[in-house]
Amino acid sequence: MTTLPERAVRRCHSVVNPLHSTVYFAPDYANELAALGLEERGAVYFVGRAAAFGRVGAGTVTATFYNFKHDLVARHIPRAWDVVSPEDALEARLRAADSVLRRLLGDDALASKEMAETAELALRATEACSRSARPLYAAHADLPVPEAPHLALWHAATLLREHRGDTHLMALTAAGLDAVEALVSHTATGKGMSPKWLLATRGWTAEELAAGRDRLRTRGLLDEAGELTEAGAALRESVEDETDRLDSAPYEHLGAAGVARLTELAGAFTAQAMEAGAFPADLRSKS
Repeated sequence: MTTLPERAVRRCHSVVNPLHSTVYFAPDYANELAALGLEERGAVYFVGRAAAFGRVGAGTVTATFYNFKHDLVARHIPRAWDVVSPEDALEARLRAADSVLRRLLGDDALASKEMAETAELALRATEACSRSARPLYAAHADLPVPEAPHLALWHAATLLREHRGDTHLMALTAAGLDAVEALVSHTATGKGMSPKWLLATRGWTAEELAAGRDRLRTRGLLDEAGELTEAGAALRESVEDETDRLDSAPYEHLGAAGVARLTELAGAFTAQAMEAGAFPADLRSKS
């Protein structure tokens, strides 16, 4: 087994994942789906990530997405599949990824040798991902790898994201954090979504989020001001450490030098995308 520097897995993921996530914060995918007849903006994210499953119901989406209120999911799934098929949704998502990355990075970056190298490294890492107990990863792993390097990188980033995401849900469940508690405790770390974005995207009411904070206070994980206590900070860090441990295989397969190079290259592309406005300025709970 390759020995990686401390937190190398987390650092690499933190710069690869945004290259996937850009598509969900740009209008391109919503426009692609609208052209196919799906004009409900609230359905875009659910359709985008769940399409790899095929025509699943709301229960599957709620279970695998974890922190969305089921009522919100059921408002759109499975009805959305009557408007746009999963197959068409996946093709539209890839077209959106192409247009978003072209706009954020530029054609020269997409055609560069650095892009090709980044894609090759990320794809090599995915060779060691595991389908076991990772449904979103497993569904995406069955999709073909696009030929264009920037889309191959986007595909690989998707696989690495979903592999870690499925793994993260294992760690959250083991830590006894339900959907709302996971959200509000992550926000309290300063690295999660801002309260504004939680209310706008996850379907939970302000009262339900407040109740989640109360449950965490009862457990001694939040203080009266809504900040993490020492125990709360330790629990959140243990969740991340366990996620790193369970998600280490792709990066161990790539090796320390490969992980360092992927982190460097993907970090540069992510920095460029963020400079170009890939994400809303008020997305995070703290600056």
